[in-house]
Amino acid sequence: MFIDPKLEFRFAAAPSRGRVTGMSLAENFLSLHLPGHPLLMPNAWDAGSAKVLASLGFPALATTSSGYAATLGRLDGQVTRDEVIAHATALVEAVDVPVSADLEAGFADTTTEVEETFRLAVAAGLTGGSIEDYAGIEKDTIYPVELAAERVAAAAGAAGDGFVLTARAENHIRGRDDLDDTIARLQAYQEAGADVLFAPGVIAVEDVRRLVEAVDRPVNVLLLPGGPSVPELAEAGAARISVGGAFAFAALGAVKRAAEELLGAGTTGYSQLAAEGAKAFRDAG
Repeated sequence: MFIDPKLEFRFAAAPSRGRVTGMSLAENFLSLHLPGHPLLMPNAWDAGSAKVLASLGFPALATTSSGYAATLGRLDGQVTRDEVIAHATALVEAVDVPVSADLEAGFADTTTEVEETFRLAVAAGLTGGSIEDYAGIEKDTIYPVELAAERVAAAAGAAGDGFVLTARAENHIRGRDDLDDTIARLQAYQEAGADVLFAPGVIAVEDVRRLVEAVDRPVNVLLLPGGPSVPELAEAGAARISVGGAFAFAALGAVKRAAEELLGAGTTGYSQLAAEGAKAFRDAG
């Protein structure tokens, strides 16, 4: 349990919502999504970071497409489905908490291929996963809402019970600042079978509040620099908060600073941070 000085973020059981039924890992995961008392779900980029984050008390983890791509020396959107599924499997095997994967647009053009992606996700042991309506960097377009909803429905049907499906509306990180369209999309995606809704890039508290009030599913919000704090997002009704690739790139930032110190002064000021990281990893078991 995390206790904030202004707000208590509870991770207690709550009635299940959406398609998930029965006493299952997915039901427990979904029960953590409490509007006003959001699940803090950080994004791990490898098995080691997943172990450390889980050991610190986070009750669920997400993957990060950009963070994982960086471990391969690539940019976001340049990783294959097979690589992502293998990566997700490694994280699932590393921790005992639910793991939800960023599955981009399902790595698929057709609904049949979307279904196969989500069957593979279930087989990998994932408790949840997301599908977005951005067609990918090669096409650089957002699917029409009707087609995007069909793809969400295909993912929901293939994943079945026991999987928490997050549907993402990508407008606000793809140069389309249209909250009305975003809300209409998320409403269509919840009707198509999504359990959680997510519109990365929606930042202003009043916009988050408006979005939350317009839908009937828990809403995930991406925590961004310069945006609202966790307590402010909680008050706006957020049910889950994630950090995207921020932790992964914070780690790379620490590497950059250590390397610059070595190349410059030739000192070891980074050793204290290194010792802290090594201890955290040992303690994670």
